[in-house]
Amino acid sequence: MTRAPGFCGVILSAGASSRMGRDKALLPWPADLVHPTTWRQTFLGAAIDMLRPHTDLVIVVAGANERAITPIIYAAGAFLVTNPNPERGQFSSLQIGLQEVLNRGRDAAMVALVDRPPVQPKTVEALRAAFIAAPDNIWSVVPQFEGKHGHPYVIGREMIEAFLRAPADATARDVEHAHEDHIFYQPVNDPGVCSNIDTPADYQQLSITGPAH
Repeated sequence: MTRAPGFCGVILSAGASSRMGRDKALLPWPADLVHPTTWRQTFLGAAIDMLRPHTDLVIVVAGANERAITPIIYAAGAFLVTNPNPERGQFSSLQIGLQEVLNRGRDAAMVALVDRPPVQPKTVEALRAAFIAAPDNIWSVVPQFEGKHGHPYVIGREMIEAFLRAPADATARDVEHAHEDHIFYQPVNDPGVCSNIDTPADYQQLSITGPAH
């Protein structure tokens, strides 16, 4: 018997982007430093577009960058929630986003980080389908490419509650390791799930190689 959960997208976008030197949510996408005047959207806009077809609604967790990213969020038809203390770290933003998922009456979330280029649509479809078809003892579906785990990942009510019960100084990895028996690692042919853009050099390399789609 398959599940019929209500899905929310959750995008964590409250970080300071200190290593990048500019807000990663506002980085142009596709990355193109050769033709910078070509019309592009942002990493945040692309993340919303990635999740929106596969979820009932998309929630973006902002921090000190709230004013800067609010127009992108609303223009894309997403919803805003603000982490009042983003200096507490990414896990605090995750907890705020997941609490909003429950507040809005949904019981599953697809979690993405704003500092990752969007993955292939077929990857998001595969993760969603794997979660719906999974037995009840599977609380999360995580993409796996060449042995590496990545994002976005899907979590159900049980894992959401486990994240919310965890202390504020925990990490998502701590919680996942504590419940590893309830995680299914979905193989995907998409290197984008492991991509991570932290520095200007990372972004420049992305502009050279282009999206792995």
